[in-house]
Amino acid sequence: MITLKSPREIDIMRESAEILRQVFIGVRQAVKAGVTTQQLDEVAEDLTHKYKAKPAFKGYRGYPATICVSINEVVVHGIPSGRKIQDGDIVSVDMGVVHKGFYSDAARTWPVGKVDEERLELIRVTRESFEAGVKQFKAGNRLGDISAAIQARAESSGFTVVRDFVGHGIGRALHEDPQVPNFGEPGRGVLLQEGLVLAIEPMVNAGTHEVDVQNDRWTVITRDGECSAHYENTIALTKHGAEILTSGCED
Repeated sequence: MITLKSPREIDIMRESAEILRQVFIGVRQAVKAGVTTQQLDEVAEDLTHKYKAKPAFKGYRGYPATICVSINEVVVHGIPSGRKIQDGDIVSVDMGVVHKGFYSDAARTWPVGKVDEERLELIRVTRESFEAGVKQFKAGNRLGDISAAIQARAESSGFTVVRDFVGHGIGRALHEDPQVPNFGEPGRGVLLQEGLVLAIEPMVNAGTHEVDVQNDRWTVITRDGECSAHYENTIALTKHGAEILTSGCED
């Protein structure tokens, strides 16, 4: 069931998103060669508690950490560990917080050190795919308009969109209806209405769209070992149009 949010509820989600933005700033500053992904997780958890919020991911369906950190061929849900970030890596960080009972959720992919042009283009196109989708997030459109726009932008540059994992509604729960695929047909799906809040999150691969889940049951990698990038924001459809609540999460 899709739950539309009231203006007051969206106000609280703005507060949640602002906390998440502050956490992202701290994590982005910590992303550098030689730092472990576990250290990034510790930074995120400490900052979340500093702002008197709760990590959205830790304990969710048994997930053991505050953030998901995914390097190079890891698409999503990479578990923090002793792995050190290397010069030339691209690092995706996905995280959320809970504030006054409402969730916010965002993801970014950042280059570290000297990164080759193909990887930089992958990051750029992933963000542009997100932006193309948001342009279709307006009252009277259909969910498929968002999905189709994301897919078209990614594929126009020779990349592919992940099909096994999708965006979602968000509010009092981290994952609410509707699901938001990054592929689809325009003019189809749920009618977009004021009060709808979505986490739109293109996951774009340099090679095949096919992915595999590793033995830890969380870490998702590209089947062909090519790189993947991730860009996500929490967005509310208000009377003024689509508002990116998590804008500024260290783009």
